[in-house]
Amino acid sequence: MKSEARRIVEDETLTYQQMMYNLARAAENTDDYIKYSDEYYEAKKKGCLCDLNEGRLPFRPRYICPDYSVLMEKGSAFLEIDPPKDLMEACNALLIIYKHVPSVTSFPVFLGDLGDLLEPFVLKEDRAFAKKVLKMFLLHIDKTLTDSFVHANIGPKASVAGELILELTEEMQLAIPNLTLKYDPDITPDDFALKCIRTSLKTAKPSFANHKMFVSEWGEDYAIASCYNGLKKAGGGTTLPRMRLYECSLDAKSPEDFLDRVLPYYVNLQLEYMDKRTIYQNEEAAFFKSNFLVTEGFVKQDNFNGMFGMVGLAECCNHLLGITDKAKGFGNNKEAEELGVKIMDRMEELVAAHEAPYNVCTNHRYRLHAQVGIDTDGRENSPGTRIPVGVEPDILDQLAVNEVFQKYFPTGTGDIFRFEETYLNTPEAILDIIKGAFENNLRYFSGYLENNDVVRVTGYLVKKSELEKLRNKKQSLNQVSIFGLGAADCQDALDRRVATHEDIKSK
Repeated sequence: MKSEARRIVEDETLTYQQMMYNLARAAENTDDYIKYSDEYYEAKKKGCLCDLNEGRLPFRPRYICPDYSVLMEKGSAFLEIDPPKDLMEACNALLIIYKHVPSVTSFPVFLGDLGDLLEPFVLKEDRAFAKKVLKMFLLHIDKTLTDSFVHANIGPKASVAGELILELTEEMQLAIPNLTLKYDPDITPDDFALKCIRTSLKTAKPSFANHKMFVSEWGEDYAIASCYNGLKKAGGGTTLPRMRLYECSLDAKSPEDFLDRVLPYYVNLQLEYMDKRTIYQNEEAAFFKSNFLVTEGFVKQDNFNGMFGMVGLAECCNHLLGITDKAKGFGNNKEAEELGVKIMDRMEELVAAHEAPYNVCTNHRYRLHAQVGIDTDGRENSPGTRIPVGVEPDILDQLAVNEVFQKYFPTGTGDIFRFEETYLNTPEAILDIIKGAFENNLRYFSGYLENNDVVRVTGYLVKKSELEKLRNKKQSLNQVSIFGLGAADCQDALDRRVATHEDIKSK
């Protein structure tokens, strides 16, 4: 513990705030406050299971998605905030409460449906004044909530507040907050969707979420948080561990052995971890008993659920089939993708058969999550069910693979598409792609131009200029820049195939 503390405070690339968070995490991890089976610890040691740095003491849910409309309607007795009456008061109230919303990162991972929350106040103001207030609001978020897992939503309806946020997002070129458009072509006007695409090309946000799909699984009151996590609004996610499927596949003698013996074994160990962590949060920790977010109705205990994560489906399938050339494997190989479907069907079946403690909003079941990966995964575990970087087919064929697998993941999945600069002249082509893909069960779509400074790494946003600061041993205000640097160097995360117009013309 002493050596770890010294390492943290002597690291010149960390800001003071980042040092404090790292010191707190080090203290949290001094002991195993929850005891698991010997088999679980062995699986974790082998790298088959990963707790995703949640910390050994689950004193708060991993992700919290408050219903901020409560603040607009009632204010907060604990924070001594009255219901706001104008745009400045509304933005100020939100900025105050954000500082009191915890998560695994110690920053709020959900800032609310900003278009809906702020629209009534924006419409009372002169547009230029409203834009000035929102500019200060977004700048404050970027400089104080310094983590790109901080996430806001707009849509599905067009709004003046949403339009102003889009304008400012492009003008300010900020990596924080992450942003998603809840998109439904029957509700979202094309001109508003096109504004989102133009903004996304230049700033890597907003992403597009399939609103119809999420509503069918969660109801109207859902949130897109953190990277791309679908969760219940006024609730959130209790825990998110993940299986590294490639490492798991090393234990299998054949694809059949993997499906019949190996996969059930590791699924059950991860379920053990999730159960014990969930029970501790709900029965022992103080959060659900005393936190003002609970007592004042911003969140409800019954709206939280656990996320069963996984990575490395592509490499798992390739290994089980003896494919050594990734260019001939998953994403470019029908047999590998068919095996991937069998694996996901089996995983979905195993997780759905398990009765999860609490998890009331999901009928006492955990839900699957395609996790974006971390730098220590290396090149043998692509995020979720994505095709490995460097061997992606053209965009339409890549989307066809995505459409097969994204249906499994109500708590989040997605892929990233880099576009050549000429797409700025034809955003309508991208909108047509998104409409077609969403009709075929694509859940989530993210895109940006190949030469941007703000880029999407795996699910979160970083600036390439900030990564260079870290390379030169300088501090970066965005604390996920270090993850972005690792993902760029260890997983080639910034080198995904560039989509060209020729990709579409050839089809």
